[in-house]
Amino acid sequence: MKQLLPLNPYPAAYLEQGMGTPIVFLHGFLGDASNWLPIMDRLPEYRCIALDLLGFGESAKPELRYDIWHQVEFVQQFIAALELENFWLVGHSYGGWTAAAYAIACTTGKLGLPHQQRAMPPPRNELAGLGLIAPAGIRDDEFVGRYNHLRPLLWESPWVDWGLRAIAPLSRWLGQRKSFEEIVRARQALLAQPVAKSFLRDRLRPEDAVDTVEADLHCIAVPTLVIAAAKDDTIPLWHCQTYAREIAQVQFRLLPDADHGLLQSHSQDVAQSIAQFLNA
Repeated sequence: MKQLLPLNPYPAAYLEQGMGTPIVFLHGFLGDASNWLPIMDRLPEYRCIALDLLGFGESAKPELRYDIWHQVEFVQQFIAALELENFWLVGHSYGGWTAAAYAIACTTGKLGLPHQQRAMPPPRNELAGLGLIAPAGIRDDEFVGRYNHLRPLLWESPWVDWGLRAIAPLSRWLGQRKSFEEIVRARQALLAQPVAKSFLRDRLRPEDAVDTVEADLHCIAVPTLVIAAAKDDTIPLWHCQTYAREIAQVQFRLLPDADHGLLQSHSQDVAQSIAQFLNA
């Protein structure tokens, strides 16, 4: 069962199990803390803490124009509230992007985009290292327009729901009931996810990718493990290779048979890689 931490102004929900060196896990886009359970169950010798990022799961869901620095500040508050010492930060996809941005902020002492930067409170306890699993956060103009087809699902109009109900019988008659139900579930999920709504509405052009981290990866000063999935069709391999190339203290591992769902499909390999890296 998730615990609730009353941060100000946005409460944070999280899962925790085990004792020992703390590892904070950050999930991917449209995920939540429970995505990490297959990994956490394989790391009983560590204090595993999986956070619902801002706008996801059972954490607060404010309506914001989201950028990655909202998540960094949320994670910083969470870690400070738990008074973690010498913790590791591990993120998958969107969570990996957040983890990398957090490490950059720890080095530069700054939070936010250049036009809104403010000082980051000095970390009370040092970040020991990073695990970046198929991390997002690299500018890639090929992503622009990839999800345009989902935007109509965001229209907050009863006419959309009326239309979906009207064509439901037709979808069954055409043998497309499963596809239709997936569309309905996607609409429900997107309307319940303020981060997803913000990303689909506010990132229409390449120049809107103002918070990617490729230019500042050299600032990351802690040991870092990068795990890539060779069959990932969400995060291209070259994104992971960019992280591995630009971070000074890095180990890179490629899982040849894995795709973007590697937390579930290759949980043993991922957990073993994390444990080996922490024990090195």
